[in-house]
Amino acid sequence: QAWIGGIRAGSVTSCGNHVKASCRWIAFNAEAAGVLGIVPLECEDGGKRTVSQLCCHSDVVTDFDFSPFDQLLLATGSADEMVKVWRLPESGQDMPGSAGLTLGPGKGSVDMLQFHPTADGVLASGA
Repeated sequence: QAWIGGIRAGSVTSCGNHVKASCRWIAFNAEAAGVLGIVPLECEDGGKRTVSQLCCHSDVVTDFDFSPFDQLLLATGSADEMVKVWRLPESGQDMPGSAGLTLGPGKGSVDMLQFHPTADGVLASGA
């Protein structure tokens, strides 16, 4: 029933997810390096959805994951060797300008990220 059009998705240089959803948001690799597109899952204003940009990293976002315990918590990893954790807004608010937590730089590109499905607060990354 609902359709999201006009999305300009990113390149296939991502190692992990290209699209991921929580109960409130859909995130996807955008055309610009280091940027994720963020779309609300629920339609507002008669079915129109606004695509926002989350400027995450200085290089390609290689993977991202939503926490299964907090659907507003998004972790991003990048070729810039950083992992960042973001708190997305409820709805109708601006995207955050900076991450709540930044880890790195490490010793290589962050290729994969995953929140643990049963242990709250545990995030694994692979380089």
